[in-house]
Amino acid sequence: MKQEKFVLVLGATGAMGQYLVPRLAEMGYCVDAVSLDEKENNLPNVNYIRADLSKSDVLREMLARHYDGIVDFMIYRTERLPYVLPLLLSSTEHYIFLSSYRIYADLEHPVREESPRLIDVSDDVLLRNSDDYCIHKARGENIVRSTAPGKNWTVIRPAITYSLMRYQLVTLEAHNTVGRAFTNRKAVLPEQARNVDATMSWAGDVARMISLLLFNEKARGETFSVTTAEHHTWGEIADYYKEICGLESVWVDKEEYLKILSPDPYMRGARWQLEYDRLYRRIMDNSKVLAATGLTRSCLKTLYDGLELEISRCPKDFPWRPSPEMDAFLERNHL
Repeated sequence: MKQEKFVLVLGATGAMGQYLVPRLAEMGYCVDAVSLDEKENNLPNVNYIRADLSKSDVLREMLARHYDGIVDFMIYRTERLPYVLPLLLSSTEHYIFLSSYRIYADLEHPVREESPRLIDVSDDVLLRNSDDYCIHKARGENIVRSTAPGKNWTVIRPAITYSLMRYQLVTLEAHNTVGRAFTNRKAVLPEQARNVDATMSWAGDVARMISLLLFNEKARGETFSVTTAEHHTWGEIADYYKEICGLESVWVDKEEYLKILSPDPYMRGARWQLEYDRLYRRIMDNSKVLAATGLTRSCLKTLYDGLELEISRCPKDFPWRPSPEMDAFLERNHL
């Protein structure tokens, strides 16, 4: 590998970026890691940059440095996609676009890269015409493919990816999972999800996959589900949280659950995330990414071990903000 390759990582301090940046540095790349957060740096070959990339002039100034590779963890709303994606694709030798496994419909099991996408097959007109995450990520994929016939791109579709301060359970995030456990609160979960298969990948493994796809000829012009193939029901995953950090779960009807998360029925984001992802059977086929990277399933951390590791790293004095609506529901129903 050439030492002089320069890589730009956009959104570099998130769940995957926090593992990817040091890995790229270990591989000998010179890395500019950009995010909105301040980040202390003790890594050779890494330059952390605090910048607001929602401003077009900031992004253009960054790209003027002529990076060999770009790994993009940013989320762009639909209206920005036709501007940002062609600009990024024209500014580098290899562009990695972050999509999501949420783009997949629930028509094939296990889910493969060729499995149908919601944007193409859903009969929910509101969803297809929305800017929901599963839709604007699919729109981004379409633009990447149509804009760069030279195939200097790779699309990656992670599953739910847990990391430090990213502890998911059905649609709950850290404040209402580990945060509730650490403050002696119960978590409310939807009964309809209890026996549904889910896939959660450790961010360290996903970052390793991405690092091995970058500048990989097998990855150019290709799409990869960058996930584990291990899967468990949400009930089993809830049991893992109970064993690891003591989180007690209360299972209720999904409509009660959704009222807690999003009491306005016309704000559909919470419902769509639940009904068009977490209630789908997410059993993933990761054979394509393993073949391209040379990894094996035995290389990947198990879900229990990964959650135990990341929860052990969680600061015990963090100022958690558990949902007051969930607390009120539990108190009102004497749960």
